[in-house]
Amino acid sequence: MSTDSPDVGGISIGILGGTGDQGKGLARRFALAGHSVLIGSRSAERAQAAAASIGGSVRGADNPTVAAEADVVIVAIPWDGHRSTLESLRTELAGKIVIDCVNPLGFDKQGAYALAVEEGSAAQQAAAVLTESRVVAAFHHVSAVLLLDPEVDKIDLDVLVLGDDREATDTVQALAGRIPGMRGVYGGRLRNAHQVEAMTANFISINRRYKAHAGLRVTDI
Repeated sequence: MSTDSPDVGGISIGILGGTGDQGKGLARRFALAGHSVLIGSRSAERAQAAAASIGGSVRGADNPTVAAEADVVIVAIPWDGHRSTLESLRTELAGKIVIDCVNPLGFDKQGAYALAVEEGSAAQQAAAVLTESRVVAAFHHVSAVLLLDPEVDKIDLDVLVLGDDREATDTVQALAGRIPGMRGVYGGRLRNAHQVEAMTANFISINRRYKAHAGLRVTDI
């Protein structure tokens, strides 16, 4: 696998939905890697409280402020608010790399299962809404528990990165590599995001059965 990746050290990262465990975990790890991180929420007060709980170079603000100020924006919002939130931020997100890590899942007595999405996937829905942004799918299978655990120095997994813009996917792969133990691996065009999002249901089943925080490794690259 090529090590010729772009220098992303100075990129600021915004996280929409950053008050949830996944968002806070990613914020924590990117802050530890030296990035300026902005946590977003519908409530600026909630975002500021979440940022204070992490500390370091993490700040909190309302979603529009974060979307406007950050260089790269991660979408980590609940699926049921996905479309409406992105529709409200079209202007602020125009021209930016937007990383969608949302997994459209349902839950019943048998466990987690993938939901059908009209556009094909959450990432494709994001691309359909944010026509002026560069949408990339990534960070779907990263355990929030591990991201938040101060005893875990390295997170041993590959992050599948999907998108139609080569420069954008290269940037996101490099960002994944900023977190110790992680590697960003190109996983195809955005049209292939559905199965990556859906695989999260499999990991939830694995984790429940084996009481684990399972990740993915791609061999031979």
